[in-house]
Amino acid sequence: MKAAVVRDFTAPLVIEDRPLPEPAPHQVRVRIEASGLCHTDLHAAHGDWPVTPQPPFVPGHEGVGIVEAAGDQVRHVRVGDRVAIPWLADACGRCDHCVSGWETLCLEQHNSGYSVDGAHAQYALAHGDYVVPVPDGVDPLDAAPLSCAGVTTYKAVKVSGARPGTRVLVSGIGGLGHLALQYARIAGAETVAVDVTDDKLALARELGADHVIDARTQDVAAEVQRLGGADAAVSLAVSNESFQAAYGSLRRGGTLVLVALPAGGRLELPVFDTVLNGITVVGSIVGTRQDLADTFRLHALGRTRVIRESRRLEEVNTCMDELLAGKVTARLVFDLR
Repeated sequence: MKAAVVRDFTAPLVIEDRPLPEPAPHQVRVRIEASGLCHTDLHAAHGDWPVTPQPPFVPGHEGVGIVEAAGDQVRHVRVGDRVAIPWLADACGRCDHCVSGWETLCLEQHNSGYSVDGAHAQYALAHGDYVVPVPDGVDPLDAAPLSCAGVTTYKAVKVSGARPGTRVLVSGIGGLGHLALQYARIAGAETVAVDVTDDKLALARELGADHVIDARTQDVAAEVQRLGGADAAVSLAVSNESFQAAYGSLRRGGTLVLVALPAGGRLELPVFDTVLNGITVVGSIVGTRQDLADTFRLHALGRTRVIRESRRLEEVNTCMDELLAGKVTARLVFDLR
């Protein structure tokens, strides 16, 4: 099988031919139809984060495909089912996080395309209990980005407390942000979209943002405060400056939801203002299997649009360069059908 492999953090990925993997008793083998490219793939390939993956490995945690083989312990899905392979490859299933609906905080978790081989390949192995069925009628090229970009922003908007009568700022209208904007609108919130490129600002308007702010020429915090301040700000732009602008946009009692993970990311908080204004700062990391099922259901109902471009797996290095340079409007998806 063909796979994109990270062999060195300082070198391009290599397209390799690998043996077809055989599933263990708890695993399924998935013939990948589509695999989305996430900014996390760049961090993985470059070894940016404090906990680094160990080369050689196959990145990719937005994999969608058909179960072709299953171990004898697998009961959750069957051969022939279309499933998603998300970031959460597996967790212990026993700790207080796992049993209380916060499995994404499990200290023993493994992550697709990071600590275990992922989906930028023609075939991938996955834990049979942790793949998520994709509803009939959902295009695999849509389902792939929803498996991370979708579920991550769906969870972040839930955590933000977005609801009718609130004002929600979405910082960064790209692969994640264009979906976060839609989830905030679904929740009934007034929306403020912030970005620094013309095409993404245009996309925000197309998707129905109530207010659009160009951070290149406008003071984000001042503009949002003129509206009355944001009840919540979802920070998706990979920039420390965007974090500070989002924080400054909050009204009293507001919530800053941190999602983006820039290498060496930092946020300086004024303690006096944070306390006096009753500000909440929360980190939101992807979502659970149930969150992903909810994300797929919303899409199947026609409530969301996935803005994406399809590419070939052989273009992985060019795609990563485009993503790093900010030249991608929303999501790139490798079409392996």
